[in-house]
Amino acid sequence: MSKTTEHSLSIEPDSNRVIARPFFPGSAGSDTEPSRLASIVDRILAWPEGDRARLLTEVRERSRTRYAQVEATWLRHFELARGPLPWLDQVADGDLRLLIGAFLTQGYAYEAVALTNPSMVPFGESNGGALSFIMSARAIGEGHVSSIAFFTGSVDAAGAVDLDPRSEHVSNGTREFGWVEKESFAVQIEELDLPAQLIGRVLESLDDRFSKDDLNRVLNELSESDVEPADGIDSIRRVRWLAASNYEISFDASSPISEHLLSPGIPIESNGMEDARFVRFVDDDGSVIYYATYTAFDGRLILPQLIETTDFHHFRIGTLTGPTVHHKGMALFPRKVEGEYLSLSRHDHEKTFLMRSDDIHTWSNAEVLFGPERAWELIQTGNCGSPIETEAGWLVITHGVGAMRRYVLGAVLLDLDEPAKVLARLDQPLLEPEPTETAGYVPDVVYSCGSMVHNGFLVLPYGYSDHGIRVMVTQLGQVLDRMT
Repeated sequence: MSKTTEHSLSIEPDSNRVIARPFFPGSAGSDTEPSRLASIVDRILAWPEGDRARLLTEVRERSRTRYAQVEATWLRHFELARGPLPWLDQVADGDLRLLIGAFLTQGYAYEAVALTNPSMVPFGESNGGALSFIMSARAIGEGHVSSIAFFTGSVDAAGAVDLDPRSEHVSNGTREFGWVEKESFAVQIEELDLPAQLIGRVLESLDDRFSKDDLNRVLNELSESDVEPADGIDSIRRVRWLAASNYEISFDASSPISEHLLSPGIPIESNGMEDARFVRFVDDDGSVIYYATYTAFDGRLILPQLIETTDFHHFRIGTLTGPTVHHKGMALFPRKVEGEYLSLSRHDHEKTFLMRSDDIHTWSNAEVLFGPERAWELIQTGNCGSPIETEAGWLVITHGVGAMRRYVLGAVLLDLDEPAKVLARLDQPLLEPEPTETAGYVPDVVYSCGSMVHNGFLVLPYGYSDHGIRVMVTQLGQVLDRMT
């Protein structure tokens, strides 16, 4: 199916877009040598005051036009350094704190490699036939580390897509670790497969509701106790890793949403926040909340995470639990069906599964929905975002992998009342890479993490070859008519 060229949209990655991230050099060598971090700070403190003042002026001039609120970022990074270097409390001079923070900061071109795998959701009311939307994207930078970037725009009654101008700057927001409920944490910690005795000692020392500081106190006491070193050191590290995976991020409510960037800030995300699938979820009482599932990756392990937001200025992020969530590609339905949350996933790397739960944070069952049938999906098939509710059924945009690991998009229709029932599917691809879309970091790929319907049009953003983003707009009826 060809794209409607008059309504298509192309977005290229921009290496000029940068974010200020922490930069904390590690050890200079053996454990007996001073850390590089301490050595760097010592050298700064040894400079004459006049030289420090001139250097701060130079760094300010170079940075202030490229980074939003860069001095506040420097101060945050100085505060982070007080953990490993508590004696920094003695540094009272504000400018000196700024200078130290500047040396502990790096510029990061967060989309220099690619801007791909978008997800689109309606946001706001329809105005004059036009519907506003928010589009997320997987932004890939140095080291192939992924962040979640945002765009805003609208699609009019004729299906024309228009993007708002992107803000010049971008912000990481303010990250906070709030209170943790012991009951839910107990479920998460038990899935780490740690020694039962250690889990018991951690949980019995915590209140029903605890903070990150409370947990650190318990773990510090435990590390100094009689716990076996072989088990204890790694187990305690993994518990800290899990606790850090539940947090909140807040942005200035007056700032454009396109200024917001969700970027790795905890150990499990150190190698990326991959393929967020956003959905506009309407609860039984009519209230609206936006959810997104994404994969946190530390280079070795993955962790399924859930984002919750109502305004895209404040985000709550937590770990999903249960035996059926530890796989990529989870996509939530936009409402409950028969009183249950539903989700699509891919557990065996080949077929698509349907999951049901009465708790959106915990998933424990899965049943096969459909698998590879056609040549263009012979290797695997999976979802490309949350199902879309239509009068004909739940429309699931799919991806299929065929010969030469070529990715194309298809579609499947599920029954509205019993989504485990497959009504129809496309026997030919909905979308294939065009000649101008075959070159990139991963060639011959088209992929999406979520689309929407407006005024009879299917609006489908997609990434191509792990490089850029385009948008296909086509008549929804044409897609449904082609399904067999």
